[in-house]
Amino acid sequence: MLLLVIAGRVPLDPRWEEPFRNLLLGAVCIVCWPKELSVKPWRPFAAMAIGAAVFVLWIAPDVLIPGYRQGVLFANSIMGHLHSSTQPSVRHDAWVLGWRVVRAVIIVPIVEELFWRAWLMRWLIDMDFTKVPVGAYTPFAFWTTAILFASEHGPYWDVGLATGIIYNFWLTRSKSVSSCILMHAVTNGLLSAYVIAAGQWQYWQ
Repeated sequence: MLLLVIAGRVPLDPRWEEPFRNLLLGAVCIVCWPKELSVKPWRPFAAMAIGAAVFVLWIAPDVLIPGYRQGVLFANSIMGHLHSSTQPSVRHDAWVLGWRVVRAVIIVPIVEELFWRAWLMRWLIDMDFTKVPVGAYTPFAFWTTAILFASEHGPYWDVGLATGIIYNFWLTRSKSVSSCILMHAVTNGLLSAYVIAAGQWQYWQ
């Protein structure tokens, strides 16, 4: 998670920033993948269906209620304001967009699911988290992780909270981090396609 932040702050030409991020974080994912976690997702088709439903959840408020995110609950000094990390100068550059999609669909789901659900949910139950089975449930760990996951998404905290709850529930049901990664990847893949096709760049914060 720290490298995800650092990689975004290294001053590079926009055409090389995305490849740098992806290669750095991809190497970290390969080296640091916990050996006890299976790479085979549980019920992959169900995971993909839920991932698609979460995508609809993300865009529905803005599609159904124009100006929804301009309200004070979402645009404020705490949650921030709508913006995009994708500079206007590269929004039609296939090279940059291709790498940005790779990060959204492959890198981010792996990094975030390893952090939020493979580690944090277990660490909140027992600091020696390796003693805690993947998918173990306590109300404190479940809801703390969901709320912190929501806070990470700034003006989209409401759908971030709903997403965190859904992803957490799926982990407690599936006991499979790989299944959560697949679900997350489908959500991000559909959202990336929507961002590019509809020009809704604010979803790429």
